[in-house]
Amino acid sequence: MKFKLLMMSMLVAVTMVAQVADSTSVDSVEVENEKEGYIFTEVVTLPHTSVKDQNRSGTCWSYSGISFIESESMKLGYDSLNLSEMFIVRHNYAYKAERFVRTHGKLNFAQGGSFYDVLWAYDTYGILTEEQYKGIEYGEEAPVFGELDAVFDGYVNGVIANRNKKLSPVWMKGFNALLDTYFGEVPEAVPAAGTEISPKEFAKLKVGVDASDYVSITSFTHHPFYSKFILEIPDNWQWSESYNVPLDEMMEIFNYAIDEGYTIAWGGDVSEKGFSHKKGVAITPETDVKEMADSERSKWEDKEKSDFYKFKEIVPEKEVTQEMRQEGFDNWTLTDDHGMHIVGTATDQNGNLYYYTKNSWNTDNSKYNGYLYMSEAYVKHKTMNIVVNKKAIPKHIRKKLDIK
Repeated sequence: MKFKLLMMSMLVAVTMVAQVADSTSVDSVEVENEKEGYIFTEVVTLPHTSVKDQNRSGTCWSYSGISFIESESMKLGYDSLNLSEMFIVRHNYAYKAERFVRTHGKLNFAQGGSFYDVLWAYDTYGILTEEQYKGIEYGEEAPVFGELDAVFDGYVNGVIANRNKKLSPVWMKGFNALLDTYFGEVPEAVPAAGTEISPKEFAKLKVGVDASDYVSITSFTHHPFYSKFILEIPDNWQWSESYNVPLDEMMEIFNYAIDEGYTIAWGGDVSEKGFSHKKGVAITPETDVKEMADSERSKWEDKEKSDFYKFKEIVPEKEVTQEMRQEGFDNWTLTDDHGMHIVGTATDQNGNLYYYTKNSWNTDNSKYNGYLYMSEAYVKHKTMNIVVNKKAIPKHIRKKLDIK
């Protein structure tokens, strides 16, 4: 009896050890199989200001454009400033309303805009700091454009639809009153070093950026290379021109600019599943969603939700061509969604190149505190246009574009 109990005890002990061993083995396999995801090493990080929050407004063009000007000002040796995005937005709304009415409503009147709009307003009206002109007079701490946009849109469309058969001479005065109500009146002068200076003087003395030093670059084949053309996108309501270069030269400008210490104002498409602000990564996977869906749709949809776009591992990316970009632009799968500010470069653990990008969606909802890493393939594929300092363009390309 004692012998049987002893044998039974030994058997239980051996079983428990085996179970523990099996459990440890399984855990080890799970650890070994766990993917480490994207790990980035910064290569270049250029001076720039902190991440801001455009909140519930479609003003990324102003936030990224102002961030770009702030960096350019620092590169020129000026103090870091927190410039007012709403100063730029307010002046653009006024001009946009005027052009919208002049074209009988045949123009895009919305919250969106382009980098040219930032440079135009800066050059025409100057600039103020956020402290000098916050531009939020409607009971919010951050921009909220729902009511504002509806009121502005209703006003200009009402002016166009009026039954008088002609415009009154005061309609623009009424619109400016709305702008003053929602954004606040723009001060004619602000204190500076014991005196007062205008926003134009503030831009010259405190910021130092010359708007004529900047150009827009793009890359499409429906216009000749090394020429300028009006980029046919709705938010280009001022019909500004961009220089057109081949894709490889556009990417050469990206890399030359960063190497020379110039940041880049980036506009492009962020509607793809490969773009994740939350995860802080933007990629162009080699395998299309459509290709997988055609072969085994339901299985792919489940996999897509659980694995593919959670960025748990580095995936192969497309070899992006000029033809792919043009096809995307022509069929509206390359769209003008968003503006951001490229402030450096980085590599992943496999040595792949990424562009370190400052967004304007605050810092509390993303892995990298408001920044993200756009892969080289993504930038090639989804860039609509960039704005850079003329000196950020290699000399041989400037010569082809006849940029002095």
